[in-house]
Amino acid sequence: MLKVAILDDYQNISQQFVDLEKLSGKYEFKIFSTPFQDEADAIEQLSDFEALLIMRERTPITKNIIENSDKLKFIITSGLRNKSIDLEAAKKRKIIICGTESNTNPTPELTWGLILGLARNFKEEIDNMYQGYWQTTVGVELKGKILGLIGLGKVGSQVAKIGKAFGMEVMAWSENLNLDTCKELGVLPCSKEDLIKNSDFLSIHVQGGERYKDCITLKEMDKMKKTSFLINTSRGPIINEDDLIIALSTNEIAGAGIDVYDKEPLPETNKLRFLPNALLTPHIGYVTAENYTIYYNQMIECLESCVNGKPIRVIE
Repeated sequence: MLKVAILDDYQNISQQFVDLEKLSGKYEFKIFSTPFQDEADAIEQLSDFEALLIMRERTPITKNIIENSDKLKFIITSGLRNKSIDLEAAKKRKIIICGTESNTNPTPELTWGLILGLARNFKEEIDNMYQGYWQTTVGVELKGKILGLIGLGKVGSQVAKIGKAFGMEVMAWSENLNLDTCKELGVLPCSKEDLIKNSDFLSIHVQGGERYKDCITLKEMDKMKKTSFLINTSRGPIINEDDLIIALSTNEIAGAGIDVYDKEPLPETNKLRFLPNALLTPHIGYVTAENYTIYYNQMIECLESCVNGKPIRVIE
């Protein structure tokens, strides 16, 4: 039987979305519900598997892991891209990589949850309610405020539409901003400097990678309004995390809503966890029952196609 590792099942919930029992005569599954301690731990535990089913950008599938997994034939990921897989190393080993479809609406929905939470001080008010207090803060309205978007792709465009529905003025910048999209959505294109200086809510929606690494540092945060909020549901390294901690600690900005981090899971001792003006979620932008239904069922579909010699949704 083909040995298959299901990684990154943090909620230990994969079997609620796909029936592995009916495949038990064909595959030997092992579910990993906790992150590996480090790369060496991953190499030791994964060396015997022929297929890996992974969640996008949770466990890095590095060159070392690939080179030390002699039996590995297939890597199946949620989503149709995964920057945590060393594609060159996999290609060299002739390992087939496939992906799944994914709904794009969950991340914009979470983005707005964070924006609303920041505007109305959800973190403090909810904590205080459970301690017996009543109305301890004063929030701000969204109507008339400026929503700044770094990126106006699939996710950014959905965030923009909702911003317009709230009566906000929406501005956008990215290195490859589509002016036709701006016109269609009624979004004002601008420079990065103007976006940072004018936004009341600055939300990030570009892909990770070197292009946008440290796109927002203390230099940019110093130029933001002291009443402004920074939101990141894209990729952690786009914001310099150490600089963000400084800006929040010194009230250079009013607050931040963060779903993604430099290191995930976020270490228990990370200073962000202890800042009152940091509204944090544990990278749940795509974590919905609807997406998990797609992911796990299409992962099995991809696995079957690979075993049958006709791989689908191949990532190269």
